[in-house]
Amino acid sequence: MADNKLDFVVITGMSGAGKSQAANALEDIGYYCIDNIPPMLIPNIVDLGLRGGEPLSKIAVTADLRGGEMFDDVERVLDEILKCGITPRVLFLDASDEELIRRYKENRRSHPLSVSMNVSVAKALGMERQRLSKIKSRATYVVDTTLLSSAQLKRRVDDLFTEDAAGMQVQVLSFGFKYGPCVDADLVFDVRCLPNPFYIDELREQTGLQSAVQDYVMRFPQSEALFSKIADLIKFSLPLYENEGKSQLVIAFGCTGGKHRSVTFAQRLSEVIKKENYHVLTDHRDIDKKRTV
Repeated sequence: MADNKLDFVVITGMSGAGKSQAANALEDIGYYCIDNIPPMLIPNIVDLGLRGGEPLSKIAVTADLRGGEMFDDVERVLDEILKCGITPRVLFLDASDEELIRRYKENRRSHPLSVSMNVSVAKALGMERQRLSKIKSRATYVVDTTLLSSAQLKRRVDDLFTEDAAGMQVQVLSFGFKYGPCVDADLVFDVRCLPNPFYIDELREQTGLQSAVQDYVMRFPQSEALFSKIADLIKFSLPLYENEGKSQLVIAFGCTGGKHRSVTFAQRLSEVIKKENYHVLTDHRDIDKKRTV
């Protein structure tokens, strides 16, 4: 929660990365959302929130390159807000260029820079990344939506902005390498070196959320040894990250399909981190996807 009882969020990021969906998710949990606001007007919205009482105690604004050259004021405006005693949280939405191009083709929409600069979408994305690099570097949260469904993005936003999410938040994710890497993770652990329940007929259709799979994965000495070393590393590292002022740490476990081994390790590590008194978000990106090989 920000200072002065005003929770102020700035949503920004790559065009087509899901900012509108993120704003909708925030609106669903009680934020007053304003889309496509010129950054120069943001201090006025902050002032309104400070004077508006409870109905405006949680505000989210979306500011991006649709504002043209006005968007370049966003960093200066954030500094102005900080001087007023308000600490805004910045949610930055990102995705791979390939996925963004696919979305533009699918939706038959034009990238704002491709229109104004008369360049291809690919060229426009490169220009946009350059202009957004500084604001991304100071983002409170960066969420890569390349492989997230709309429901998964909503769940991620809900988790990040729940009322009890104080201090450094730790996200523990599982994923399948066959569906693509977890590009927004700070730490990635590859557990494909462990025995795979996929090849056990009675376990193939189960997941690491179920005790039978967890028992199988952890029955091997190498599994227990690997988990113990990872858990020790994380418990040692968490206070160091927090002392450096990091607000969000993303830890990911990957296996082949993202259904058994990675889920087991993510679930177990989440419990370890909770005992260290950190706010933990656990998500399994690929657990519902069908693996054929």
